Amino acid sequence: MELSIGQKVAYPSQGVCRVEQIDKKHIGGSAMKCYLLRVLSDNSTILVPTDNAESVGIRPIISSIQCKKLIRKLSADFDAISADWKSRSREFTEKLRSGDVFEAADVLKKLTFLSHEKRLSFREQTLLDKSKFLILSEVTNAESTDEEALSAEIDKLVERACQKHLSIQPSVMSSTVH
Repeated sequence: MELSIGQKVAYPSQGVCRVEQIDKKHIGGSAMKCYLLRVLSDNSTILVPTDNAESVGIRPIISSIQCKKLIRKLSADFDAISADWKSRSREFTEKLRSGDVFEAADVLKKLTFLSHEKRLSFREQTLLDKSKFLILSEVTNAESTDEEALSAEIDKLVERACQKHLSIQPSVMSSTVH
């Protein structure tokens, strides 16, 4: 995958970045071609060897068509949520690390559903916040929309998904063994 200067890309767990430079860097005695990425949310930079870009999950941001698909997915029902917090945490962490914004949408819906049943643990709340941040970051950059209005719309769509899910899995916590 070849990236170009000025291109916006999604970086797993960081959100949207802009390619600022493509340069040769001398690292450990050898020269490597690297991308210098600027993280748009906090203005930090990340240096990534071009040969590793795909393996770390860097990808172009989603298109307008994919954006519309993502918005539809946010209000759709979702699979049953594991009652086991360890497997749930592992699943959600892996989904967010994948860099796939559609997986982040699944995490957002499931954790929002859980938050209606119980107070989320610090870790779960962090994953919920991260999933929403990743979605907002990508959609606002793909569609140039107002972040505040988009955030409210996402909340509405996710609540709709949670209502749909209630008929399939009325409670996650009732199946937990104490």
